[in-house]
Amino acid sequence: MPDLTRHRLVTAVVGLADRHGRPARIRGPRRWTDLFVPLAVVSFLLVLVSGVLLAFWFEPSMRPVVYAGDYAPLRGVTMSEAYASTVRISMEVPGGLLVRQVHHWASLVFIAALSAHLLRVFLAGAFRGYRRLVWLILLALLVLSIAEAYLGHSLPDDLQSGTGLRVTEGYLLATPVVGTWLSWLVFGDEFPGDQIIGRLNTMHVWVLPVLIVGLGAAWALLAYRRWRAAPPVDGDPPRRYAVRMGGLALLVSGAIVAMSALVQVNPVWLWGPFDASQAPAGSRPPWYLGFLDGAVRLMPPWEVDVFGYTLTLSVLIPVMVLPGILMGTLALYPWFEQWATRDRRDPDVLDRPRDLPVRTALVAAFVAFYLVLWIAGATDVVATLLHVPLDPLVRFLQVAVVVVPPLAFWVTKRILLGLRLRDLDELRHGHATGIVVVSPEGGFSELHRPLTAQEAQRRAPREALVPAGAVAASDDNGVPNPRYRADRPRALASRFYFADLPGNRPVSGDVQVKEHG
Repeated sequence: MPDLTRHRLVTAVVGLADRHGRPARIRGPRRWTDLFVPLAVVSFLLVLVSGVLLAFWFEPSMRPVVYAGDYAPLRGVTMSEAYASTVRISMEVPGGLLVRQVHHWASLVFIAALSAHLLRVFLAGAFRGYRRLVWLILLALLVLSIAEAYLGHSLPDDLQSGTGLRVTEGYLLATPVVGTWLSWLVFGDEFPGDQIIGRLNTMHVWVLPVLIVGLGAAWALLAYRRWRAAPPVDGDPPRRYAVRMGGLALLVSGAIVAMSALVQVNPVWLWGPFDASQAPAGSRPPWYLGFLDGAVRLMPPWEVDVFGYTLTLSVLIPVMVLPGILMGTLALYPWFEQWATRDRRDPDVLDRPRDLPVRTALVAAFVAFYLVLWIAGATDVVATLLHVPLDPLVRFLQVAVVVVPPLAFWVTKRILLGLRLRDLDELRHGHATGIVVVSPEGGFSELHRPLTAQEAQRRAPREALVPAGAVAASDDNGVPNPRYRADRPRALASRFYFADLPGNRPVSGDVQVKEHG
């Protein structure tokens, strides 16, 4: 077998790295969670390549035509050029359906991989210090990617995507004061108008991809600068690293292409062209927007009149207020956690999920909240499959969306605190072997095996973080504390994070569990 590390392409890549002062060795993926970024990069490259190929045959026009192609069920049906070209790509262009499916599946994999990487970054606390800018870039990438995928989903102008655009128009019209103007700005006329597909195509093909590539380049530049400044690490030689990553890219590409060839997705020829007088049964948004539709379905039908304007809260809150709160909270959370915890530790030393149980419990509560809304986005389908009445199912989910997240937070936090206590016990006594011995006095005890150096290092807590002390409004002489109002919220937030940690809370009376002895 030839030595791939001597291939001309590998030599060229390594030579380029040599000219830019690369370290002697490069650390490649070592855990399965390290594969999220390569998976996102490869799937995005597939999206770009397949999108360029589709652009040769897709017609982004709403001009009505009569279909006369190979797909017999639609012959003689009047449809837009966009839908006719999509059917022609699927049925007549050699390999067109495969390229469409690769484009669709790769976009779904990209969003899923990016979401999983964001969760991993959050759980590990990899957003502290200088990493906060990287966190904001990744968050913006996720938002732009979801918008890009939704615009691409709407381009075929089929009945399913057209119904989604009608729902989008309703959301725009529900915007206070400027709703009608926004609807006109997007559609150009009364829905559906005759310009929406062309405008969506411009955003989908030119504007959003440029923004995504720009943010991705900024993220790669920040990672590269940090990589150059970092001390040498144990890893692979550059040639071996290049071959490994090339093989990984081929494996990921092959898996997505195989999935596209075997698993059908978005068969637009079954839905038919968009007709404003019709809507498909069981219509629902793509999975990455399912939580928004679920929030709308669970929101009570509330309306209020303000200065002569009717505010439709049943749409305004779930579609505009809720996403704004979620994204704003995620964007500002690194600053809030640093303010509450006063954490100035090395941001390159990451946490295990159990190191800060409150942070991990917040993730569990968020995921539970998202899943309940996601299920609510398909209440009609769930009711049909489970043969349950729709109204009781909606009432149950309305209660669950309030009750389940706090419950998930409490359960996760208690589990992680238990894991922390187990780590401390193993540091003191070693591994429990399950072997029970009897002493000459008749007492029973279990034998423990000492931890190895690596095991002890893994279980040892990081530098202790303790809750801020209680803040008094005045001192013993009655002099007011000028920082009382500023320090008291921080003290409360600090206790929220740290008060229950084994090293900070009393076990019995005045006895404290000390993590460092």
